[in-house]
Amino acid sequence: MLIRTAHPDDAPAVVALRALVYPYLVRGVESTRRMIAEPPPGEEWTAFVAEVDGRVAGWVSAYRNGNTSEADFGDVSLLHVHPEQRGRGIGAALLGEAVGHLRPLGVRRVRTWALTESLPFACRHGFTPSRELRYSALDLRATPPLPDTPDGVRLPPLAGLDPRLMHTLHVAASSDEPGDAPTDALSYASWRYEVWDNLGLDRAASRAVEVDGELVAFSLVKRDGDRMWSDMTATLPAFRGRGLARLAKLAALHRARAAGVAVAYTSNDEANVPMLAVNERLGYRPVAAQWSCLAELS
Repeated sequence: MLIRTAHPDDAPAVVALRALVYPYLVRGVESTRRMIAEPPPGEEWTAFVAEVDGRVAGWVSAYRNGNTSEADFGDVSLLHVHPEQRGRGIGAALLGEAVGHLRPLGVRRVRTWALTESLPFACRHGFTPSRELRYSALDLRATPPLPDTPDGVRLPPLAGLDPRLMHTLHVAASSDEPGDAPTDALSYASWRYEVWDNLGLDRAASRAVEVDGELVAFSLVKRDGDRMWSDMTATLPAFRGRGLARLAKLAALHRARAAGVAVAYTSNDEANVPMLAVNERLGYRPVAAQWSCLAELS
């Protein structure tokens, strides 16, 4: 077994491993390659892979979370270990490298994610379960029909919209999303990297909602072949309760289906009751559960 820093040429093997361990996650090879080659700005992002007999058998990334105003908060993101290689210490070795990367950065509170069956592993390594996250899937052949758009409402695609206006909308509409730390410090540079310039973003399928000329809601589509990820659907607080989030997401799903997408995936904090209700009405069904897990670094 060899643990080493990831390099861009690992991307195909990492994506293949992710499809095996987390088949409901959507990030393509080129998007993964870019993330390794050109990490997000200001986050001190890095990733490690585990090799067994020269083949990638594990992956983990670690970074300072730059999207929150909470100081010294970091993430160890989605530890992957090939099912045939478990029980050999690969997960523990990767987790150790990730935490070791964060300590010198001054990170003191760390979040990671674990499947329900992996919670004992997380607890043995000093993490405490915090919040449950539901992953859901939708066969787009079962997408409900798109209703008539109300008077004064438009559903423009992201293509052609001003990215600065979209950043402002994204920050304002998502700042109260439930989680372990507030998502209240998403800079324009970070948003450009994570959203607008993401190689998987389908700007033609992603939709905004415009009410009387004002952008008030949106639904993002990130795509890899015939699979898509609903990355974020949100509405400004003053416009909630009007069905605009459902309208935006439904329009995005219809456009994605027309472009050849077969299945859509998404995730929601179990405390996000309104968005869970929207997804259930659209026909999404649970496929997995994960827990955020927190630890304090001495």
